Amino acid sequence: MAVIEATDTNFKPEVLESSTPVLVDFWAEWCGPCRMMAPVIETISEKYAAKLKVCKLDADNNQQSAADYQITGLPCCVVFKDGAEVTRIVGFRSEDALVEELKKHIEL
Repeated sequence: MAVIEATDTNFKPEVLESSTPVLVDFWAEWCGPCRMMAPVIETISEKYAAKLKVCKLDADNNQQSAADYQITGLPCCVVFKDGAEVTRIVGFRSEDALVEELKKHIEL
């Protein structure tokens, strides 16, 4: 499954109402670490498509969602399960490090 673009408009159906756990990557175009994180997010979306939905949300263009979840640092990956936030990971992580964090909260 490809990475889904989350927006203020589709956040509720794509993330909060998802029957599958969701990783939301809050990012911005000007953010260097966000650009470094992009291929990691893409790889995780491909490797774990059967167990994890992956969304990217541009925090500059979707300020309501970023404000709702008090996103203060980028990149910020938030994991939602059954409509609730279960963890957040702020800053760049390698693929292995991000997978280890995810495994604490969902079965991969």
